[in-house]
Amino acid sequence: MLLTAAALCACESSYDKAAEEFFADRPPAPDPTPTPPPPPPPPPGASFGPTFSEVQANVFTPTCATSGCHSGGSPSAGLNLEAANSYAMIVGVASSQDSGLQLVNPNNPNQSYLIQKMEGTAASGQVMPPSGSIEQADIDVIRQWITDGAVDDTAAPPAGPIRVTTLSIAPNSTIETTPGQITAGFDRELDASSVNANTFILEGSNGDGVFDDGDDMPVTAASITVPGANPQSAVFSLSGITLVDDLYRVRLLGTGASVIMDLDANALDGEFAGVYPSGNGAAGGDFSLAFTLATPVVIGPTLDQIQAVVFTPDCATSGCHDNTTQAAGLSLANADTSYAEMVGEFSNQTGQENVMLVAPGDPDASYLIRKMENAAGITGNVMPPPGRAPTPQAEIDQIRLWISNGAER
Repeated sequence: MLLTAAALCACESSYDKAAEEFFADRPPAPDPTPTPPPPPPPPPGASFGPTFSEVQANVFTPTCATSGCHSGGSPSAGLNLEAANSYAMIVGVASSQDSGLQLVNPNNPNQSYLIQKMEGTAASGQVMPPSGSIEQADIDVIRQWITDGAVDDTAAPPAGPIRVTTLSIAPNSTIETTPGQITAGFDRELDASSVNANTFILEGSNGDGVFDDGDDMPVTAASITVPGANPQSAVFSLSGITLVDDLYRVRLLGTGASVIMDLDANALDGEFAGVYPSGNGAAGGDFSLAFTLATPVVIGPTLDQIQAVVFTPDCATSGCHDNTTQAAGLSLANADTSYAEMVGEFSNQTGQENVMLVAPGDPDASYLIRKMENAAGITGNVMPPPGRAPTPQAEIDQIRLWISNGAER
């Protein structure tokens, strides 16, 4: 029997509907092209921007200007990185450890000693901070700030005569070694020709602790400069000079025939009462700040002396190498214990089990020295740990001498 056209169309429509319902219940055929894996997450970026204020707040203040490091009256390497001091101390200023490099060389991060110390490429000393805790992403932001010219975005247009905003040595402080330089910071650009031996003066009291009594001893600087990259600073260099123990006075003159001036010939407003900036609001007046140099007695190369000066106060403290805590299984509570637990005894640190804590006659092979000097390949933190004042190299050198002499009891 032949179907009419209408019946044929109805049949085809019914067939199409049934086919759709049948295939709708079946899962789709797999795509023969595999889906590529997602890309790895990018490394974490810095949480701050390339400006001086953010570098200070996020790196210098919490990581560098800590107790026993780059802060206070006698900062490490003579470098104070507290907020009121750091810009004047580092931008355009030569390093005291590598005089051929500026600490921060504007527009040139690769030739900035600050970057080299953070990245561990400096020719001398250890990476900074000793723990190596600054992430490369953060260092890259500091690099960008330097590349952009190392501008001080915190500087405000000054009002009134030029003033002193910081000095690298704290007032009435006691320092233990001759600083490589004394740096003064100002609130505006200096007339560089006005900064010289007649206006930037360092003098000792000649041992009597009294100034202006006719026997003051002037110190001749290796040089006195205003860095071209930071003309708001003046540097009194003591390179190659060793000061004797004495009371010293720094003077920046604002009164007299020769005075420090800004570019508009305004004389320094210098009176200083212990709080920066200097001055009383009127041009004129000398800045004066006193400090004491007192070289510590160098310990002798005997274990009893090392114990008294280093191990007891710096190592055998609560929570560290005392008899109770015995960090890393090591007590340095007294000379007898220190000798028994270190001399000829091997480290228990992972990967260092074949290294003696103290190898008589060989300080470079002694794990004690390697930990103190943060040598390459050590396990864990430098000792004393970050946050504690590092052992002065002069004291480490005495421990080296004791070991070289046989590490005798």
